[in-house]
Amino acid sequence: MTLSRTALSLLTVLLVLAGLLAGVGWRLLSNDLEEGANGNQSQLPDTEGVEAQGASQFAGPQLVEGAVVIRDTLWVPVAASGQAVANRQSQVATRTAGLVEAVNVEENDLVEAGALLVLLDTAEVAMERARAESELLSAQVEFEERMLFAGDDPLLDEDGRRERERIVRATSGLNQAEVSMEQARMEMEWTRIRAPFPGRVADLQAVEGAYLSSGDEVLTLVELDPIRVEVHALESEVALLEPGRRATVRFAAFPGQEFTATVRSVNPIVDAETRSARVTLALPNPDHRIRPGMYARVSVDAQAYPDRILVPRSAVVERDRREVVFMASGLDDEGEARAEWRYVTTGFRNETHVEIVPDEATSLLEPGEVVLVDGHHYLAHDTRIRLETDPREGS
Repeated sequence: MTLSRTALSLLTVLLVLAGLLAGVGWRLLSNDLEEGANGNQSQLPDTEGVEAQGASQFAGPQLVEGAVVIRDTLWVPVAASGQAVANRQSQVATRTAGLVEAVNVEENDLVEAGALLVLLDTAEVAMERARAESELLSAQVEFEERMLFAGDDPLLDEDGRRERERIVRATSGLNQAEVSMEQARMEMEWTRIRAPFPGRVADLQAVEGAYLSSGDEVLTLVELDPIRVEVHALESEVALLEPGRRATVRFAAFPGQEFTATVRSVNPIVDAETRSARVTLALPNPDHRIRPGMYARVSVDAQAYPDRILVPRSAVVERDRREVVFMASGLDDEGEARAEWRYVTTGFRNETHVEIVPDEATSLLEPGEVVLVDGHHYLAHDTRIRLETDPREGS
């Protein structure tokens, strides 16, 4: 009986030891398998967050957008803020006094050069003109009588005759009468206030029945096409700008819209307080949407880097702290291809494009290749893709 219990105890101990040894062995084997899997994974591109996207390839190609790799000049811009300014602006004022008889325009009216804006009462001016005409007629009669009585002296040469006529004109009052008549004509014309150039009416101040003195402001006339945009560039950037350069303008009044302008002039004087210089842009404004005073953000082409390999900025993504692009590899006529993962090295960039530079450790793209710019952020390498449109058709 004693031997049986001893044997049973030994058997129990052996079974417990065997179980413990089996558990340790299984644990060690699992760790080896996991380390081996991690080691293999480290040799592949980082696809964290893209497994689901890669698996979707079994349901069909992933829809993406692409762009053609180009070789071109990369312009690095200078950014500045400013505001829109009328191309021409004039405070139209009276040149003679009088009552306002008629106002023919309203604010924001578009008028042509020479259009009648405001008419002053002409009654008093008309009387002055009639008086000037009467005085001129009397002076002409006096002049002709004196010339007639002077006769034709054969001893006078041509110069003598001209000198005699000059004296008679002066003494008869004809010269003064002609000046007074011209003044009366001008006064009459000044009662008709006309537009000096085509533009829009602003700050209208004339009111029918009001009395205006000579020099009183009637309205402001602004020319809006083209419109100017004035910005202030830092003194360190002024030397990079010159007339004719292209500029992109964004207005707070039109979010999401871009306008293309051209540098018209660069002020050679740097302001001592702001350490900046005024740069004036010309911007087409045929529909007059852009108004003087609107706030603008401007990006002006400044430094040029010619003959560079360029891709859209959206093409470059980051994986495992490295810059990557996806190429449309084996693109067929149906727009289907494979997403090819390539590490790249980038250089200079602007708001739209980035330069791809040579590097022994990365790939250099070739002009004409197609790079993915949308729908590619969660792709896995070698995923089947379909381009919505073939970018090569527009290149």
